[in-house]
Amino acid sequence: MNYLRNVWYVAAWDHEVPTKQPLARTLLGEPVVLFRNEEGQVQALMDRCPHRFAPLSKGSVINGVIQCAYHGLEFKGDGACHRNPHGDGRIPRGAVVRSYPVVERHSIVWIWMGAPDRADPGSIPDFRSMDPETRWVGKDYLLARAEYQLETDNILDLSHIEYLHPGTLGSDAVKAAESDVVQEGNTVYSRRLTRNERLMPSLEQRYGIPEGQLVDRWLDTRWDAPAVMELWVGVAPAGGPDPRSNGKRVPFVHLFTPESATTTHYWFGTSYPRRMGEEGRLRAESDVKYLRGPFEREDLPMLEAQQRAIGEQDFWAMKPVLLSGDAAAVRARRVLKAMLEAEQATKATTTMSA
Repeated sequence: MNYLRNVWYVAAWDHEVPTKQPLARTLLGEPVVLFRNEEGQVQALMDRCPHRFAPLSKGSVINGVIQCAYHGLEFKGDGACHRNPHGDGRIPRGAVVRSYPVVERHSIVWIWMGAPDRADPGSIPDFRSMDPETRWVGKDYLLARAEYQLETDNILDLSHIEYLHPGTLGSDAVKAAESDVVQEGNTVYSRRLTRNERLMPSLEQRYGIPEGQLVDRWLDTRWDAPAVMELWVGVAPAGGPDPRSNGKRVPFVHLFTPESATTTHYWFGTSYPRRMGEEGRLRAESDVKYLRGPFEREDLPMLEAQQRAIGEQDFWAMKPVLLSGDAAAVRARRVLKAMLEAEQATKATTTMSA
């Protein structure tokens, strides 16, 4: 499968990479090991020792370098062999492991899987809503046995919540939502507003809404390639002229990175301002725990069933019927396709020039 390379992918939540242990993760079909150096900075290497190809993730992190568990070679975060415990200690010329640029920002560990000299931290999408310095952040992770663009489709077309999540996130008013799609550069925005909606009792309780009170609810999503999304969910008493300016809203993130052609890493989270104190921390943790239920028991089984039905066939070659709610997802797929084609064209031109 062809993946967009020169773009930032999510590799982990910050807490998933401990200080003295390696973390193994397959990203875009490549084995990667994450660990922290002595300064606490996350490092990323190909998870394969160049000696006998043992996974480095089976080894140990010692004084900020990773030691292979098979023969003890040690490697720094730049991929260079730091120590050879055998013979006279000379380090073989080929004892180098591929390293990947990594940035830890807003609770997220970002990794660059493309040309290292093009890794610009300034191009990382803005997720300051997950900044642990200013907000209490609730975080979780699931592995989906489905292709990552199906996951994108699922979040960008939230009309499904009426049918897939009838007892938790949806209501019978969702299908009548006002919606629009805007593209700015390679970023796609999807905005949905449902008026005069009666939320499920569990959501009424979470939002502190009196039982039975009608609300206007909006779900506004920002998508950036390859598959990272920030979703703001808000509610206001029904009937106001501009609900978004009068209600209260909460951010959620949905972050996807392909593990393989048919499996996807899924990080999701939410946050509340630090000024809320302990209440904010508890609400962030409670919201994520609540969401894991419908995500794990309803979304994933459906997406995985889709994947089995599609198999190895091309999505567009199957000629999917399109509904009005598909507009944002289709736009994102087209943007991703154009970016991938442009990257491949540049690579081909560079190869010919060389």
